[in-house]
Amino acid sequence: MPENTTVTATQPILHSWLITLQLKIGGGFGVLTTEGTIPIAPGGSRTGAYREIRAELARQNPDLEQANVLFFSLEPDRL
Repeated sequence: MPENTTVTATQPILHSWLITLQLKIGGGFGVLTTEGTIPIAPGGSRTGAYREIRAELARQNPDLEQANVLFFSLEPDRL
């Protein structure tokens, strides 16, 4: 990005997320940790991002729809 370019309030901000889920497998439990990034528009919410991430994971693997969340992190993807 050129030095004189600024991010406007209408551009989404890329966020990094990490989630750990626990799901029933047979008579026990399994644990899955996965991560990714998601663009969030100004005015968006952490709850909305969480719901979008959970819905996408359930689309990819329907067994994850009933999984328990052990950990969730969402932060701007920048240093």
